[in-house]
Amino acid sequence: MSTPPADSFHQRLHQVTPAGLSNRTSQTAGMSRVEALSGKTVGSVDLWMGQTHVAAATSSANHHHGRSETGIYVVSGHPSFVFLEHEEEIRLDTNPGDYIYVPPWVPHREENPDPDEEAVVVIARTTQEAIVVNLPDLRWVGPVATGNVGPARRKWHTY
Repeated sequence: MSTPPADSFHQRLHQVTPAGLSNRTSQTAGMSRVEALSGKTVGSVDLWMGQTHVAAATSSANHHHGRSETGIYVVSGHPSFVFLEHEEEIRLDTNPGDYIYVPPWVPHREENPDPDEEAVVVIARTTQEAIVVNLPDLRWVGPVATGNVGPARRKWHTY
């Protein structure tokens, strides 16, 4: 058992190498998630970080990440992120170096239209756990936001 740090400024840093990535996290059909930084791997309290791999010519299932905000960084490939806006499908086509922000509760899917190259992205979430709720389509069925505060602090009611 390790000795607790003397103060908050003298804690241990953690390194996770590619060999240390874990696929024991929530999954969605059509993609593979691996976990790098989490409570299980490094003892983080609020942060979850990992990678998603989408094979060539593949689309993920529709899903959302509950109350978690998600930041995405495109490492390789040209994935597309698809969501509904006013009942119309919107596609954000990306390139390596691009960032995507996915607000809480927003149904979406990842697509990799490239016939030859896998798409790899790095994901960071504002919840320590990797919340994944798989859906039959991109339409939202669930709580409705009330109040005019930011998405993470809204009150949710089911109707």
